[in-house]
Amino acid sequence: MSFDGALGPSASAPARAVHALLAWFAAIGAALAPPVLRIALAIPFFRSGMTKWDGFSLSSSAVYLFENEFKLHLFGAVYAFPLPALAAFLSATGEIVLPVLLVLGLGTRFAALGILAMTAVIQLVVPDGWLTYHLPWAAMALALIALGPGPLSLDRLIALATRR
Repeated sequence: MSFDGALGPSASAPARAVHALLAWFAAIGAALAPPVLRIALAIPFFRSGMTKWDGFSLSSSAVYLFENEFKLHLFGAVYAFPLPALAAFLSATGEIVLPVLLVLGLGTRFAALGILAMTAVIQLVVPDGWLTYHLPWAAMALALIALGPGPLSLDRLIALATRR
C-alpha cells in the first residue's frame, strides 16, 4: 500500500510524520505478512503429513484411516473414499511437498491452491472443523493466492533473476 500523494503540500509537520510512519508500517507489513502466512499455513499440514510416512514409505496407518475411518460427507450422506490407498498417498505427499514449497516461497500460489483444495476435501471429511481449522486455513490460502509470495521468497528471487 502506498501513501504517496495522500497529503497536500500544506500538510503540517505532525501530519507528515504520521503519514511517513503509516507508510513505513505498510512497507513492513507488506514484506512480513506473506512469509508469516506461508509458515502459519504450512505447519499444520506438514505436521499431519509427517504422521503418514514411515521413512520413505506410506505408513499402513495412513492407508487404514482412508479405508476405514475417513468418510466423505456429501449432501447428508456418508461415503467411503474411492481408491483409499491412492487418496492416502496423495494426501500424505501433498501434506509434505506443498508446505515445503510454501515455506520456501516457491510456486507459492500453486502450493496455496493445492492446500486450499486439500482443505475443501478435509471439510468434507470433518464437517465440524470448519470454524476452528478449515476457515482459517482457507483464508490464509486465499490470501496467499491473492497477495503472492511476497518479497522474501524464492519466487521473488526467480522473478528478479529472469528479468535481466
